[in-house]
Amino acid sequence: MRSARFAFLPVVALIAAWSCPARAQPTSPEGAEPVINFSADQVQYDDQLGIVTASGNVEVQYGDRWMFADSISYNRGQDVVSATGNVILLEPTGEVTFAEYAEVTGDLKNGIAQDLRLILTDRSRIAANGARLTGGTVSEFAKAVYSPCETCRADPERPPLWQVKAVRVVHDKERKEIEYKDAWLELAGIPVAYTPYLAHPDPTVKRRTGVLAPSFGASSSLGYFLSVPYYIAVDPQTDVTLTPMITTSEGPVLSGEHRQRFMHGRVRTMASITRDSEDEVQGHIDSEGRFDFTRTWRGGFDVERTSDDTYLRRYRFGNSSTTLTSRAFAEGFRRRSYARIEGLAFQNLRGDVADSEETPFVLPWASYSHVGEPGRMGGYTTLDANAFSLTRYGDARETRRASAIAGWHLPFTGAIGDLYTLSATFQTDLYNTDRHALPDGATYDGTTARAFPQIALKWSYPWMRSGERVDQVVEPIVQLIAAPHGSNPDKIPNEDSLDLEFDDTSLFSFNRFSGTDRIESGPRANYGIRWSAHGHNGGSVSALVGQSYRLRTDDSLPEGSGLEDNLSDYVAMLQVHPLRNFVLDYRTRIDKDDFAARRNEVSASGGTNVLSASLGYAFFDALEASEFPEREQISLGLSARLTRYWRTTLAATHELTQANSGWRTIGGRVTYEDECFAFGTEVRRDFYEDREIKPDTVVLFTVSFKTLGDFQF
Repeated sequence: MRSARFAFLPVVALIAAWSCPARAQPTSPEGAEPVINFSADQVQYDDQLGIVTASGNVEVQYGDRWMFADSISYNRGQDVVSATGNVILLEPTGEVTFAEYAEVTGDLKNGIAQDLRLILTDRSRIAANGARLTGGTVSEFAKAVYSPCETCRADPERPPLWQVKAVRVVHDKERKEIEYKDAWLELAGIPVAYTPYLAHPDPTVKRRTGVLAPSFGASSSLGYFLSVPYYIAVDPQTDVTLTPMITTSEGPVLSGEHRQRFMHGRVRTMASITRDSEDEVQGHIDSEGRFDFTRTWRGGFDVERTSDDTYLRRYRFGNSSTTLTSRAFAEGFRRRSYARIEGLAFQNLRGDVADSEETPFVLPWASYSHVGEPGRMGGYTTLDANAFSLTRYGDARETRRASAIAGWHLPFTGAIGDLYTLSATFQTDLYNTDRHALPDGATYDGTTARAFPQIALKWSYPWMRSGERVDQVVEPIVQLIAAPHGSNPDKIPNEDSLDLEFDDTSLFSFNRFSGTDRIESGPRANYGIRWSAHGHNGGSVSALVGQSYRLRTDDSLPEGSGLEDNLSDYVAMLQVHPLRNFVLDYRTRIDKDDFAARRNEVSASGGTNVLSASLGYAFFDALEASEFPEREQISLGLSARLTRYWRTTLAATHELTQANSGWRTIGGRVTYEDECFAFGTEVRRDFYEDREIKPDTVVLFTVSFKTLGDFQF
C-alpha cells in the first residue's frame, strides 16, 4: 500500500501578518523563506474575536504547495487555521488531497480532516472518514480504503476490482512505515482475506529488510512445497535474499541470492543447500562478477557448479543446460584491437561417466584480434592470435597450442561496377601434446607445427532493375581459393573444431570448421547467386542459392557435412517479408545427387495485435564424428488477445525422429491484466526424462496486486 502525506499549507503566517489586500502577489528574495501568495473573492477581519476569514474561490500558494477552498479562517487566539468546503491540497510531489473540512494548528504539527480523499503520484487512491496529524510526523486515518484501481466510468459507485479496507491506518514518517489494523482485502467488493495487522515501508523507502510474498505448489519430484523469501537490505549497495523451502518428498532446502554493486563493478551469487531423502547433502552455486578496471580493460568471473547431475532440474533452479561453465577472464578494447585471457572449467550434467572424464580444464586461454587501418589503396591487415593449455584429468591428456592467422585484404571496384575482394592469409600453429590418441590406437607425446597459406579472390556483380512498384537486385558471386592440400596431420588434436556447419551463412567462409584445430585445405571455388526485391510501399523478398567445388576431396571433412565430395551439396536461403507483421525464413541443404533435403529450417510468424501465430520446423541429418544425431522437430505457437484485458498463449514442441518421436513440451497460459491487477494461469507438460527426472506436469498460478506484491502457487 502506498502512503500519502497529511500536510496543510502554512496559512497561519499569511493571516497573522495580514497587511495585504484580497489579491496580492509578493515575491521573496533568492534564498529566503517562501512568501505566501493568495487570492479570494472576499476577506473579513473580526477585531474583537481575532478571526480573519477569506471566502469565495480561495487560492493560497506557499512555495510549491497550493490550497484551494471555499473558505479559510484563522483564529489568532487559538492559533488554529480552518478550511471549509471543497478543500484541495496540491503537494509538490504531485499528490492531491481532497477534504470537506480541515483544521490545523499554527505550527502545522497537529490537525484533523474530515471526508478525506487522496490521489497519490502513482494514481492510487485513499479515502477515509477522518484523519489526524500528530506531532507533524504521524498521520492516522480512520475507516480508510486504499486501491490503485481506476473507478468504473459507467458506474463510479461500483467497487474497484480490488481494495484494502482497514479500521485504522497509521503512517509514521519518521519510521517511514505504514501500518494497518483490522484490514480486509476485497475483490470486486467481496472480502477474500483478513489480517489483524499489516505493515510495510512507505513509498519513500526503496529497499527494506522484511518478508516477501511466499509461493507454494507441488511437483512429482518434490511433492508439496512452500517457500518464504526473506529480504535483507545490508546497505545501499548490497542485499541478500534467503529463501527457505519445505518439501514433503525431499528434505528442506535453503537457497539464497547475494547482490552487490561497486563503483566499477557488480557481483551476483545464487546458491542452495539441502539434505535429500537419501540423506545426502546436495547443493549448487551460480555466481557472476563483472568489473571495469580501466577505460580499456574489464574482467569478471562466472562460477557454475552443482553437486549432482540432475539437482538443478529436480529443484527447479532454472538451468536446462547439459554443461556448466566456470570462467575467470579479463578483456581489453582499444581502437581496432581486442585482447582476452581467461581460464575455463566445465561440468558435464549428462550423467555419462566417459564423457565426464573427457571434460577438459583450460588455463590459460589467451586471444588477440586486430584490424589495421585502410591504406591508400583501401587494403587493410588483420591478425588473429591465440594460445591455450588444456588438460583432461580422466586420462591425463594435455594439449598446448599457439596459433596466429595474419591476413591482408583489398576490396576494390572494377571498371564495369563489379566488386572484388582480394585476400591473403597465413596461418601458423604450434602444438605440444601428451598422450594424444592417434587413429591407429597409439599415443603421441611431442611437438608438431603447421604452416598454412591461403589466397582468395571474391567477385560479385550486382545488377539492379527499378520498376514502378518494385526494385530488384540480382548478384552473381564467385570466390576462388588457392591453398595446399592435407594440412590436418594426425598429430594435431581436435579440441575446438568438432562441429561443422555448411549453409548459406558459411558458403563463402575461408574455414567452415568452428575452431582453429581443423582447417579446409586444397584449391576450391564457391559460387552462388543472390536475388532480392524491395517494394516501394514496403515488403521485401530475398533468396540465395550456391554450391562449392574442390579439386580434391578432403578427408578431414566428415561424412554427412555436404562437403565430403569434390562437388558439395546445394545450400539455399529464402526470406519473405511481405507485410510488417509477417516474416518467413527458410534455409536448406540439398543433396547434389538425389536432391534430397539434408537440412531444413523453417520459421514463420505473423498476425495482428489481436491474433498472431508462429511455426518452426528443423531437420538436421546426422553428422559423422559429431555428438549430435539426426534431429527433426516442429514447434508451434499461438497468441491471442481475447479482450482488452484477457490474452492467451499456446506453445508445443514435437520430436519427429523415429528414435525419439513424441511430444517434448505442451503448454498454455491465460492472463488477465489491467492497471492494478494481473492474474495468470499456466499449464505445462514436460516430457523430458533423465534418470530420476520423469515427465512432469506443472500448473502455475500468478496473482499480482499492484503495490502489494506478486504471489505464485
